[in-house]
Amino acid sequence: MVSQVISNLRCFPGCAKPVEYFQQMALLLSTILWWWPPSRFSVWSDAELMKSLNDMLKLDNYGKAAVLKLYSSIALCGHGTKKLLESGEVLEQMVQCMDNSHPHSVRIEGFKLAQCLAINENTGLQMMRLCCKPIIKAIISGMSELSSNSRKVSNDQMSLLEEACRLALITRWTGEHHIHLWKQGIDKILLDLLLNFRNQPYKHSMSLDEQIATAKEGLDANYLLVLRSYIWDILGWLAIHCGEDFHPESELYINILITCACLTFVDAIRKWHKIYEKDNAGVFRSESATRAVLMMIYSPCKYIASRTRTILSEILEPDGLEYLKTLVHFLNNLSSWTEFGMPDRLQIIIYLMGFACYSGLPQYQTWVVKRRGVKTLLALMRWCLSNDFHLERSSFAPHLHNAVCERICCWVSAEDWEGKDILLFYSLWGLAELIQHSLCIGNNQDRISCEMRHIEAQLVSELQDICTNSCAPGLQWYAAFILSYFGYYGFPGKHAKRIGKALNEKDDADIQLILANGECLSVHGVVLAIQCPSLLPPEVLLPGEVTSDDSSGRGSMETCRGFQKDIRLSAHVDHQALVMLLEYIYLGYLQAGDELAKKLRILAKRCNLQSLLQILCRKRPKWGTAFPSVDLNVALGPSGHCFSDVILEAKATELLGWTCHVCSLPRPHMHSHKVVLSSSCDYLRALFKSGMQESHLETIKVSISWEAMVKLGDCFYSGKLPKPPSGCLWNIMDTEEKLHELQPYVELFGLSEFWLMQDVQEACSDVIVSCLGSSRELSIKILHVAANLSVWKLAEVAATYAAPLYRQLCNSGELESLDEMLVEMASREDQVPKIYSPPSSR
Repeated sequence: MVSQVISNLRCFPGCAKPVEYFQQMALLLSTILWWWPPSRFSVWSDAELMKSLNDMLKLDNYGKAAVLKLYSSIALCGHGTKKLLESGEVLEQMVQCMDNSHPHSVRIEGFKLAQCLAINENTGLQMMRLCCKPIIKAIISGMSELSSNSRKVSNDQMSLLEEACRLALITRWTGEHHIHLWKQGIDKILLDLLLNFRNQPYKHSMSLDEQIATAKEGLDANYLLVLRSYIWDILGWLAIHCGEDFHPESELYINILITCACLTFVDAIRKWHKIYEKDNAGVFRSESATRAVLMMIYSPCKYIASRTRTILSEILEPDGLEYLKTLVHFLNNLSSWTEFGMPDRLQIIIYLMGFACYSGLPQYQTWVVKRRGVKTLLALMRWCLSNDFHLERSSFAPHLHNAVCERICCWVSAEDWEGKDILLFYSLWGLAELIQHSLCIGNNQDRISCEMRHIEAQLVSELQDICTNSCAPGLQWYAAFILSYFGYYGFPGKHAKRIGKALNEKDDADIQLILANGECLSVHGVVLAIQCPSLLPPEVLLPGEVTSDDSSGRGSMETCRGFQKDIRLSAHVDHQALVMLLEYIYLGYLQAGDELAKKLRILAKRCNLQSLLQILCRKRPKWGTAFPSVDLNVALGPSGHCFSDVILEAKATELLGWTCHVCSLPRPHMHSHKVVLSSSCDYLRALFKSGMQESHLETIKVSISWEAMVKLGDCFYSGKLPKPPSGCLWNIMDTEEKLHELQPYVELFGLSEFWLMQDVQEACSDVIVSCLGSSRELSIKILHVAANLSVWKLAEVAATYAAPLYRQLCNSGELESLDEMLVEMASREDQVPKIYSPPSSR
């Protein structure tokens, strides 16, 4: 059926059939793609069909909405989105369809397509890079849909406004689009949608009392309530991504917006039970408003942060302290509640954000500190960690719920910056701010120190564990930020911990850093070249091309091995500071007192280590910034060849076009570094240090294919195992193609068992089991491959997946190539996996 519909759509441009026929065919195909993901590949990979759809979109007819809807269904597939973004014409036509010269139905579908293309940060920012200004213009036009004399909003207008506001949530990512939104008057647009400001005769300047009165009157009018959560979110994102010296063109607009958000927040904490019982929608809007206030209080923009603190402080009078006592009492009791006796989760979140807001107001900070606010947040943080309580914001914010996200495929899922542990995130945020403020209030530093001295070791361990094991950059950043107040500066990580083993190893060091007083520090050139190239002179980083005509690779290795360099440093470089800097370069973090931290700031600035400098200066995390990690993968390329001192050679395979730019060794190989290999693999570490003949080998032959070796290199140098194709690309493969993709992981599984690499083995197992779960027909082939490689643990797992297919396999004759023992393994229908449990299906 899908192929017939595709065939009909391919030939439509230029045919005599009415446009209604095309619309029905396009809508039918769109529906099929929505409900049946396997059909998507055949659509986005059909170049002729995609061209026909683009041609139809250019025509001035009634088929535009149908084409845009079909494009949105194609974009449900991550690979389909990439295909659409590759076509500049599709984006150009999409933006044109969002213009107010088109009917509402076409504009709405244009906005929906843009939302699909911006389903994650990578594609969203790619779309904005390609056509930022036109999209911002379309968003502003859509949000300005209501004319100045509008009294009633039609359903079409309301739908268009909501879709434009939903697309405006791209403000959650930093980028050039923020600048254009401010230039286009986004603050005025938001105020118009919030208070119907365009129809009110307001003065150009107002006192704070007048602003509060105006805001109260406007909010009470309940104008366009359905849009309020979007407005608060957009306002919060705009504030958190503002530059430090940003100043709005109109102070009045932003001031009234701030006032409205503060009024909504204070009303939420003052009348929680009333709101909860009578207006559930109001609770959700209160969460968005409270979040916006929190973001504005801690905005990098001095103007927005200052005005928010001033306005909120005024609105809180005279009952602000009473509200605060209620918050503290509520949060103090939270850790004693069980999962079944917990209060409403939105109440917890609003109160927790409210507590963080209070911590940013100078007149309440002393009270919070004296009432052991730090202890309150510590208890809440530990409650979150011990109860494994996960709560994602989209699960309780209705305006963020998007049915599209439930139908997607082939997307690499990435957590939002704040992650899926929103309570833990707000606890860490509040704790970070409170500790920072506490140290600025009189003698409270001593009080905080006394309060934490007996729990410091445990807290440091917990925060380092968050840095190491969390997938959410926001959680990691705030944990690292708090650690800086205990003298730990940097970004702990599992891979960095492995590389850190080489910090004091001199055997493979090829560079000596010589200080002015003659003291020397032995280091590894490859680590410095990637992690801190500013410490190395240009002639070390670019020593010239290393080549050799020796087919054994020996000439190349001798050149690299003989590459020793003494580097003399300036008299201004402090020995202790340099030692700590090297600790950061290798381990990802360091421990230092305040005096040493001052010296390190100078060194970090000269070495252009911006992330380290930020944490040394204890600057707040910049929202949306990736958490720094040690990744040496670049060293496998030209920048690391001059430091190579060992070759890993894969088993002989036929690779067409194989060449090496460093040597003329004909077999597939990898120019590697003993310091990285020994840090990542205990077996190789023992081999290099054994003193036996093998420890001096310039080439280590590894009994895996080149494809497996590439993945092994990624594991060694980045600590990550690349994943095989997934989704549509995996589903369209036949069994042999899937086996070809999976076999390198089987080889790595076997090697990691012999080389004692448990993390690599578990990662390979996760990949293999996931693939077997979605493609059980592979099980008998994996069983055969695993048995040939003597990887019996994996053979048992494959046999488990083959067992339910045993009779079918007998009838098909596929078992005839196996020996009796393997056939017997596959016949045990009652067996269960003994080694690894299957992860979630692909």
